[in-house]
Formats: sequence, C-alpha cells, structure tokens
Amino acid sequence: MYMGSHPMKPMRALRHYAAVDTGSRVEGATPHQLVRILFDELVLALDTAALALKNGDRHKCLDRQTRALAILHALETSLDFEQGGEIAISLATIYREARRRTLQATAANDPSQMESARGFIAEIADAWKQIG
Repeated sequence: MYMGSHPMKPMRALRHYAAVDTGSRVEGATPHQLVRILFDELVLALDTAALALKNGDRHKCLDRQTRALAILHALETSLDFEQGGEIAISLATIYREARRRTLQATAANDPSQMESARGFIAEIADAWKQIG
C-alpha cells in the first residue's frame, strides 16, 4: 500500500485509517456522542490489551493499557459530582476499579483481570448508548 511516494505497512495503514475515522466522528459530535466515542475507544483498547497479553505481546499490551488508563482518567475527571451526585460517585468508583484491574492484569500477566474491567465498562457503554 502506498501513501504518497512512501510505502506504508498494512498495520500502520490500518492505524492511520482508524485515526482518521475517529477524527471524523469527533468533528461536530455532541458532548453525549463524544463520551460514546470515548467508551468505544476504551472497550477497543481493553480488548486489544487483553488479546496482546494472551499472545505474549507485552509491548502492544502496554501501549493499549496506557490508552485505556488515559481514557478512564478522562472519563473520571469529566464527572460533575455536584450535579451527578451518587451516580457520579458510583461511576468514579467503577472507573477506579477498572484502572486497578487493568494495571493488575499486566502486573500479574492475567488477561482475565483486563476482561473483567472491560465487562464493567461495556455495561456502562451500553447504557450510555441507550440514553442517546
């Protein structure tokens, strides 16, 4: 595959196209849609990290783990505890637990911890999609 005059490896091309897709989804998105995109990206990062951990690809696992942790942090810091009350507190607790399990998965080389964190997030993501 060629881009301009420089050859591009297939995986690099896929990452490039995925970034373009995400970028186009973000442009003009409502705040609700932006959070949905974050959830989509988070679930994908957790899935990819767990798979990489299972396959022994520590570098890819750490890369995707870093992405997942950054998104979890962004989601938590965007919570409005004054208006959100107990719901915001519950979400913060879930995000922290997902971060803990994600870190534990890599430390213990245990993808089941990452899959567990993904389960928490997938439930919230599904609920978020339904209210949109």
